[in-house]
Amino acid sequence: MAWEEWEQLKAEAARRQSTAMQLDHVAPADGGGGGGAADLVVHQDDLGAVGHEALILHGRLQRQADIAGAGAGADGNGSGSTSRAAGELKKSNFAMASALEETVEVWTSQVNSVLQAVAHISNHLDYSKKAHALDDAWISADLLRDDGSAMPVSRLNDYFK
Repeated sequence: MAWEEWEQLKAEAARRQSTAMQLDHVAPADGGGGGGAADLVVHQDDLGAVGHEALILHGRLQRQADIAGAGAGADGNGSGSTSRAAGELKKSNFAMASALEETVEVWTSQVNSVLQAVAHISNHLDYSKKAHALDDAWISADLLRDDGSAMPVSRLNDYFK
């Protein structure tokens, strides 16, 4: 491809593209697009359920993915069986010992990263659930009449005119 041809193709591509941001998406089945009613609805029960599942996952990962501490004994003290095996291999001058030690270190690091992410998700969802409950209470209290009854929708519409 000649330089001139390359420059021409770049110029054509630049003319075809808009300067505005474009997001790739799949068109909705009904042919509609954005600008309609809100389509993201999250219920507090959903947040709580996902947060609870994240907490359960965190506990399972902590127990089942720990190869460094596996076989450390009932009290959890001492080295796990994988670390002890690496030590025994090292004593016997097996080259595989350092590879096994490195595998345990990398695995432990990766598991800890996943544990931190799952804990963050669980904590954030718990916080979101509580924060949204407080927001809902504040909004509902703010939208009460002086007598304590709920403000009718027709009155709320006046605020948007």
